[in-house]
Amino acid sequence: MASCSGYKVPRPFNEEPLREWEGVGRPGDKGEDTRMPSEHSQVFAKFAGATAEHVSKAIEAALEAKKSWQDTPFTDRAAVFLRAAELVIGKYRYELIAATMLGQGKNAWQAEIDAAAELADFFRFNASLAQQVYEQQPTLMAQGHHGRTDYRPLEGFVYAVSPFNFTAIGGNLVSAPALMGNVVVWKPSPYSTYASYLVYKILLEAGLPPNVIQFVNGDAEMITKVVFEHPEFAALHFAGSSDIFRSLCGKSGEGIVKKIYRDYPRMVGETSGKNFHLVHSSANVSSAVKHTIRGAFEYAGQKCSACSRLYLPQSQAEDLLDQMKEEMKRVKVGPPDEFENFMGTVIHRNSFDRIKAAIDAANKDEQLERLLGGSYDDSKGLFIQPSVYVAKTLDHDLFNRELFGPVLAVHIYPNTEYGQLLERIDL
Repeated sequence: MASCSGYKVPRPFNEEPLREWEGVGRPGDKGEDTRMPSEHSQVFAKFAGATAEHVSKAIEAALEAKKSWQDTPFTDRAAVFLRAAELVIGKYRYELIAATMLGQGKNAWQAEIDAAAELADFFRFNASLAQQVYEQQPTLMAQGHHGRTDYRPLEGFVYAVSPFNFTAIGGNLVSAPALMGNVVVWKPSPYSTYASYLVYKILLEAGLPPNVIQFVNGDAEMITKVVFEHPEFAALHFAGSSDIFRSLCGKSGEGIVKKIYRDYPRMVGETSGKNFHLVHSSANVSSAVKHTIRGAFEYAGQKCSACSRLYLPQSQAEDLLDQMKEEMKRVKVGPPDEFENFMGTVIHRNSFDRIKAAIDAANKDEQLERLLGGSYDDSKGLFIQPSVYVAKTLDHDLFNRELFGPVLAVHIYPNTEYGQLLERIDL
């Protein structure tokens, strides 16, 4: 535990190195803590919040590094990320997994998939795709003429904003643009700071020049303000809340109208949603049950792909829900270091309180029948029991409200209304 409880802030620019986290944050701050969601009394990591001056210097240092990085041959750039992939699955594999388990509340299975396998896959897959892009050349020429396509990076810098729920996504958001010769200012979620720092450390060890990717912690609103007011802001690479991404797109539009930028910033975002399972009357019930449980409750439903809506045909509903109740008796909820636990905590107090309020309301709602769960416990960690509610109406708020937690809303439809249901779901 002690080896994961803190670190020195990496240098975001080639001037005087930042001191240890104490006193480096915003004026009056003494740094920020992240706590283990499964044991909220335990400080897991300490980090310094950058000031506006730090962010500005990080941007300028990245732009200075861009001059040589974009001229580095692609094979040399790709080699950095291929070496990083080897470090991920070798030297740093267990440290990455442990950091993701303790800091982000994933069980060992989920952490292995994310912080080791998927992160390495991103580095390798991106290099392969980039090679395919560079190899694309014109095949038809006018007689007597020859042409070729040269690919160059964006004119300014990329702003990467990564979420808490996947260590690998942070690695992807920074590696994809950097691989193509861009420089990146990276603001990770404060709830995945330590695992993200390990990714940054791995990239530097793999040979990435120090200023190509800038690792910047701190107040998201302040960092974003500095970034969006810079004329060289060229792209946003984002994963997270739909509402936040809409807001950032709006800020970019305002900057374009004010002619702040030398170019039109690109907006690339993966946002959350309300994924669903639609079960047909011909479905294999046992298979549908198992995949719905995994879809809805792996990592406490904290994935953009998590199943939060379930639509069941009347002819299969009773059997499927009975099987679900039986299967859920075997599902254990607890801390990630106990390997038999299928599900852990939600990520932080705000998330816990939001989902708790929704569960309290659902338990009292006459339009809902509680099938499973409906309880929670924050005495030691931020644990919420997997909860399933059958709604009497298709337009209940649970089918539209994004909770990002282990809550599943169920609608039972008449078999003959399958076609109409498709249209309703598609609205």
